[in-house]
Amino acid sequence: MVNMRDVERVALSMPEAKKELRDDDRPAFVVDGKLFCFHRTKRRDAVDPTTGERLGDVLALRVADEEMKSMWLAERPGVYFTTDHFDGHPWILLRIPSLADVEPDELFELVSDAWLARAPKRLIKSWLENQGLGGQEDSAVRRGD
Repeated sequence: MVNMRDVERVALSMPEAKKELRDDDRPAFVVDGKLFCFHRTKRRDAVDPTTGERLGDVLALRVADEEMKSMWLAERPGVYFTTDHFDGHPWILLRIPSLADVEPDELFELVSDAWLARAPKRLIKSWLENQGLGGQEDSAVRRGD
């Protein structure tokens, strides 16, 4: 069971990751000026199915590609979702209360993969080597440049 403090801790543990505050002081995590995870503002495309109110508790995470997006959506449809706004874009969404259904290892995978999808190659190579995964840059989650 994880929460937003855990998201922040993992995101900021990634090399050169920075936290920025966006609209309404919502956190966004960037590497090399590129978003990899952010607390989304209320939007027309994400509404509560019961009340129809815009959701203010949505976390967006970058994924490698549409295939990875489809995998996460199929694997945990009660936790991860998308909207028409993100059709054709490699991002998955989850409601912040759903973080309670995410295990720490899964959170680390999500956030580190999001970071890998946006970080510069030099950082990826160094990070993978530090993880004991040197030489796997080509097979790492890497898209979006």
